[in-house]
Amino acid sequence: MTRKGHTILEIKDLTMAFGGIYALQRLDLRIEEGQIIGLIGPNGAGKTTLINCITGVYKPIKGEIIFNGQSVTSFRPHQICRIGIGRTFQIPRPFSNMTIIENLKVCACRGSVDYQDLLSLTGLWEKRDHFAKNLTFQERRHLELSRALAVKPRLLLLDEIVAGLNPYETLEMMALIKKIHNELPITILWIEHVMKVIMESANTVVVLHQGTKIAEGNPREIANDKKIIEAYLGEEYRFAEA
Repeated sequence: MTRKGHTILEIKDLTMAFGGIYALQRLDLRIEEGQIIGLIGPNGAGKTTLINCITGVYKPIKGEIIFNGQSVTSFRPHQICRIGIGRTFQIPRPFSNMTIIENLKVCACRGSVDYQDLLSLTGLWEKRDHFAKNLTFQERRHLELSRALAVKPRLLLLDEIVAGLNPYETLEMMALIKKIHNELPITILWIEHVMKVIMESANTVVVLHQGTKIAEGNPREIANDKKIIEAYLGEEYRFAEA
């Protein structure tokens, strides 16, 4: 059960650099439990770097990451999974020579998982014994999501989960994410370049630019912010005036 108003993730003064080039600069972010947070920004803004810091892939040079009241800044990826943070990758990374079920079993690090329920939810139950290498691209996307859900996360990090999908498949994925959010006690931080997806799915949108948060608000506020329109969105994303 989600606790309304409870801060599940807090980022304080987070800074990350590679060879003297800053990917994140003194970033502050607070996410309440049960929300869908959309994270947008141009290429190189630091979005995936943020996810990699949260999940222990990178150790930030400064700042703190607090999950459910516990500092996890120095946690390694397997420790992050075990406390209830799951993620997807921009490019699906299944074990190609394993079946769908076997892929999920590898990821189930927080107790037993009802694989039938999970795969029925993501539409892969009938192909549970198929090897990952034989799946379509859309099915690999659904497997990537299933693997993240096998962690039984309280916080789910989605990194361009609709990238490469056609418009119809994108709508299906949007509906699936909303269903997961409604049926499971889960909070979502969602990176996406398809603005229609974020604007129609997120409660709050955060905009990064050159590693810095430049805006945060509800989708309507962000879509009508002249600075954001000029810098990133373009006029086609402006909401109609009420």
